[in-house]
Amino acid sequence: MDLQNLQAFLLVAESGSFSLAAQQLHLTQPAVSKRVALLEEELGSKLFDRIGRSIGLTEAGLALLPHAKNVERELRAAAQSVRDLTGAVGGSLRLATSHHIGLHRLPPVLSSFSREYPAVHIDIDFMDSEQAYELIGQGKAELAVVTLSPSDEASVISVPVWHDPLEVMIARDHPLLDSPTAPDLDGLSHHPAILPGLNTYTGQIIKRLFDARGLELQVTMATNYLETIRMMASVGLGWTILPRSMRDASLAVIELPDITMERTLGVAYHRGRSLSRAALAFMATTRAHGDNPA
Repeated sequence: MDLQNLQAFLLVAESGSFSLAAQQLHLTQPAVSKRVALLEEELGSKLFDRIGRSIGLTEAGLALLPHAKNVERELRAAAQSVRDLTGAVGGSLRLATSHHIGLHRLPPVLSSFSREYPAVHIDIDFMDSEQAYELIGQGKAELAVVTLSPSDEASVISVPVWHDPLEVMIARDHPLLDSPTAPDLDGLSHHPAILPGLNTYTGQIIKRLFDARGLELQVTMATNYLETIRMMASVGLGWTILPRSMRDASLAVIELPDITMERTLGVAYHRGRSLSRAALAFMATTRAHGDNPA
């Protein structure tokens, strides 16, 4: 449907006059009549009744009118949105993140961002990192601040922000610590473990480490809430592997020589999406709080 023809129809309907519509469009009256006639031909319906010198909408014209107004309103809003790009950063930003990152990494980012961009409204959805990737892939969230996938995701761009070293942690009175030799992966494999789900990105890192050495994991409990894992490990229900940042006085760390475990936290977004200025600003703020702020 030609927008110029629709605009002519709307002006004639609102003014009740072809000549007044022509004045507003800076066209001749025959040109406006032609545009309306083309629209009527396209729709296969007469839009105006012309009785003498009066003009009225037909049933078809009355049906079209609210839609024509909506189209005009949306076009104005679209133009305004583009013009607003030269002004202050504002609007809404839908963000997906994990509970762990929301507790341990995001607070200073959100504080800085809200001070610098007070006109931006952030909607935060808390979920597992794997679910956040799905949300990004479906276009239902603009950004995700999550544990980045260990493997490449074709439709998602991942931007590393934080290195997150992982450590083996265990209750200070656990029998493993009474061994005359330092515990190793083989020794750990013979004791119950409490770990993130092995289908999660963090769980995949741990599983690959043991699989590479042909060792079985005795996972007696699994949950994706790392704070819960820390609590259960601290009361002796099993050893675990957690981010170094979660180490506290209730847990001892088992050093594993020549073994490095690390996950990467960062920002993910869909490869085909044009990010809003709010999203770009949030990414910049997040990276400024990362390991390599430059």
